Amino acid sequence: MQRRDVLASIKNEIDKHIGERVTLKANGGRKKILVKNGIIEETYPSIFIVRLESDTQRRVSYSYSDVLTKTVQLNFAG
Repeated sequence: MQRRDVLASIKNEIDKHIGERVTLKANGGRKKILVKNGIIEETYPSIFIVRLESDTQRRVSYSYSDVLTKTVQLNFAG
């Protein structure tokens, strides 16, 4: 039950920053770290979506558990 509370708090924190710029550090596998800038576009019950600035048509989605396990790190620009 505690894990759901942690995931809900992560979702609430990301909800506060919808529409804001964010720096995204993601584990790309095989010792690759991807660093991208984007804007948090939408949040859903299990995932959130970031539109990347380098390519306006590219959107990536991650789960809140990715943030919990530090597979994805978000740095808010605000």
